[in-house]
Amino acid sequence: MPEVFPFRALQFNGGSGDVTPLVSPPYDVLDGEAKAGLLEQDADNIVAVDLPHVPAKSLGPQSVYDAAAERLESLIEQGTLSRRERPTMFAYRQTFEFRGERFERCGMACTLETVPLGHREGGGVLPHEETFSGPKEDRLALMSATKTQLSPIFGLHADDQGRASALVREAMATRPCDQRCTLVETDGASVTHEAWAIDDAATVAAYQQALRGEDVFIADGHHRYNTAVNYLESLGEAVPADHAARRTMFVLVSMSDPGLTIGPTHRVLGGMSDYSHERFIEAAAGYLQVEPTVNDPEQIEAEMAKIEARGDTHVFGVIDLSTGLCWTATAVDDDPLADRFDERSAAWRGLDVSIIQHVVVEEVCQPELNGGEPVTWAFPHSIDEVLEIGRGRQTGSSAGVPSGQLALIVRPTPLEAVRSVCMAGELMPQKSTFFYPKLATGLFLNPLS
Repeated sequence: MPEVFPFRALQFNGGSGDVTPLVSPPYDVLDGEAKAGLLEQDADNIVAVDLPHVPAKSLGPQSVYDAAAERLESLIEQGTLSRRERPTMFAYRQTFEFRGERFERCGMACTLETVPLGHREGGGVLPHEETFSGPKEDRLALMSATKTQLSPIFGLHADDQGRASALVREAMATRPCDQRCTLVETDGASVTHEAWAIDDAATVAAYQQALRGEDVFIADGHHRYNTAVNYLESLGEAVPADHAARRTMFVLVSMSDPGLTIGPTHRVLGGMSDYSHERFIEAAAGYLQVEPTVNDPEQIEAEMAKIEARGDTHVFGVIDLSTGLCWTATAVDDDPLADRFDERSAAWRGLDVSIIQHVVVEEVCQPELNGGEPVTWAFPHSIDEVLEIGRGRQTGSSAGVPSGQLALIVRPTPLEAVRSVCMAGELMPQKSTFFYPKLATGLFLNPLS
């Protein structure tokens, strides 16, 4: 792993107390309506800085980024945000319910050396999925204007001996948290976020030693990490060795943490000129075995589980969004990408999201239903959001995307598959995972000047 460091964070309320009105979910799950709701709670909410342009999937006018920088400077000048005197790490706990169970996910907020993505001696920072260009342009414009890392990147590390995780939990057990907030996720559930400031040299050194030599896998925040690397490069070769941009803010979580949960990221496809559900089923023959099921989208995941229980692999749900008709589908071949991608690992070829992108979209939807042209995509995380997109409503996952025609419901990508693909040096398709819940934006900021 690149070296791990404490940092002099910018924080609301002096780094103490309940700061719920001032923090937000990360920019990439918010739309204009959600942003307005947060600002109604408190005009000083960090979303005014972190989401200056909606949707954040594309570059906005320079004026919005300049205004975000002015807003951040104002928050600092009026004392709403203040910088810690000492470099600090933060033990960070999220308490939440997921699919009917209660979890606690624990990690450490710190900074890592800003290094190019990829394997390197002593440990590297490894991506697990491809990215889009638009969000990277937006984030770089914002970072260049504010000279601040506004939200942490979510990183995973092996921690096979559990030493790092034990240090984090021991710190939490010593006293009540220093700062907390409660945020509402896109599914309407509340998540409690708590942070403990750690600045004693012994604990910091022990945590650094526990992570030495490990790889970091980016769970969430690929666009932001790419932005951190690009920002450092934009400063030129004469950047001092101690410049703050040489480090990037992360929350690191052990892969063995019992609170590590992954939800699904479904696909909603649209913009197909020759689409109908009848034509889709006909065109998919030979690739997918499609079977009618209960015509209730709310039941489709349960129906998929029944198919999976009988031993079938690569199980999908299919919803025609104009009628609500539902099907389950399984891949006809056990390894449908073997011919086209024989150089890729079995782990990558076995991903449901790989099969959707390279078989369902590229072999069926684009050539047969859209004259060979690209389709539009949205990436919702819940059936409710799928249906909202089908009704033409813009959500945090679909901002800028026309209403959908066809929804493909997927199962969560297993954590072991993420690790296998990363270790093989490969990238999953965009939006392959949804590590639930998201990290909070605003508990700690990392100034770069």
